[in-house]
Amino acid sequence: MSKPDDAVTLRAFRPGDGPALADGWTAAAPGDGITYPRFRDLCLLDRNFDPEGLVVAESGGQIIGSAYGVRRLVAADGADLESDFGWIPFFFVRPDARGNGIGRALLERVIGWLRAHGATSVFFSSYTPNYFLPGLDAERYPAAARLLDSLGFATHYECVAMDRTLNDYLVPETIAAKIEALRADGYRLGTPSVDDLVDLITIAGDRFNPDWARAIREAVVAGLPLERIVIVRDPKGVMLGWAMHGTYESVIERFGPFGVLSESRGTGLGEVLLHLALERMRAAGAHGAWFLWTDEDSAAGHLYLKTGFAVTRRFRVMRQVFA
Repeated sequence: MSKPDDAVTLRAFRPGDGPALADGWTAAAPGDGITYPRFRDLCLLDRNFDPEGLVVAESGGQIIGSAYGVRRLVAADGADLESDFGWIPFFFVRPDARGNGIGRALLERVIGWLRAHGATSVFFSSYTPNYFLPGLDAERYPAAARLLDSLGFATHYECVAMDRTLNDYLVPETIAAKIEALRADGYRLGTPSVDDLVDLITIAGDRFNPDWARAIREAVVAGLPLERIVIVRDPKGVMLGWAMHGTYESVIERFGPFGVLSESRGTGLGEVLLHLALERMRAAGAHGAWFLWTDEDSAAGHLYLKTGFAVTRRFRVMRQVFA
């Protein structure tokens, strides 16, 4: 393992570190700064948080860097703890402490901790439920990219974040006509009832992603207004899809999750749901819509681009596999 400057101590998180960690993170990555309450909610109160996995670099009584490793203590779905996997959601070194091998030492310490608990591969940084960013923005953080590359991390896949202004948003006439035709044919498009949430959460978890089901459930329990969700049921009453916003951290401009059952794709329902959700977002006062994670070349990616979204960031989900 690389060794940082002798004046630097690496240790596990201890009570009292939180505010300094948030401050150090923001100093190191001002384009992706974080408040202490948000750091608390997404890291310290995460159900898989283990203080030993949050490694702190300290010098002269000041926190100058950190790296966070996480393993599943609670299964994301069923009983599978995914014990072969570990995740590193973030790492940082304050700008005035860089160039001394501290970042490398932090990462090696965290990787060693994950390996000691049985991990055979480690991901940066696609951890759910509480990821901060889906992966590495190599354009914004080239030094971090070089460090991860040098440690043997390779790109597992790429994804993009997209944004769209809503200041000029209007539902296109073609979409309004499609909505009218669907309703005339007996489709139900609108806000779910409380009982509708049972089907919504079921299809979200079974047909898409268990973490989406968790996110929807937790958001509603925390007080998400049901008006932030749009569902579609066919004339027989079968739920075919939904779109929503405000699910994550109650941020009304954050769109998603969003899904249409595979057997109903290509019918235009996804486009309808997307526009209905954007219309509601604008009515709620949102000046923009954004999300962090999609495959640019997927059907959903093409739909977003068609609807006026633009790629704003690119992320590399990276993985290190141990020999």
